[in-house]
Amino acid sequence: MIKLKINNKHLVIIKKCITYIDGYLIVNKTYSLPQNYGKKLNRKLVKAFNKMKKDALKEEINLKILSGFRSFDRQKEIYNNYIKEDPKNADNYSARPGHSEHQSGLAIDINNASDAFINSNEANWLDRNVYKYGFILRYPKNKSNITGYKYEPWHYRYVGKKLAKKLYNNGLWETMEEYFGIESKYL
Repeated sequence: MIKLKINNKHLVIIKKCITYIDGYLIVNKTYSLPQNYGKKLNRKLVKAFNKMKKDALKEEINLKILSGFRSFDRQKEIYNNYIKEDPKNADNYSARPGHSEHQSGLAIDINNASDAFINSNEANWLDRNVYKYGFILRYPKNKSNITGYKYEPWHYRYVGKKLAKKLYNNGLWETMEEYFGIESKYL
């Protein structure tokens, strides 16, 4: 186990090739997960999503998990298909195997994983409310230079209510990269 501090502010622990910052699992283009990591969606995420879904339905907003946990092998298959279709741009919207938050069991795509979801009633509701349930918009608008991925209003990461409220930042979403002072670039 390796322990260190970033900017004397955040505690980084690397344990069995998995990086945690202030106790939060980090997965992006810089920080990967071992091939055998993960088996299913996190229980806290599922509980929070079900509560959010129930509350959204009261406002006639229907939410469903379109994509949840993905194994390393499944992500490899998805990524390789994108590479075949769009080799120059695939890294802007698909994670390489081992670098997908879906493998962590802490990320979900909600309703529609396409640009058609942008500005939908569901996307707008999520943008205003997900933090209340412990989720963050993982790839906010105008932050692709920071996260390494295009704006994805359907991709949410479970971090718990405390960090979610901080990253919500009164509607001006801050990324995990900004908050923790880390990069997201393939090495």
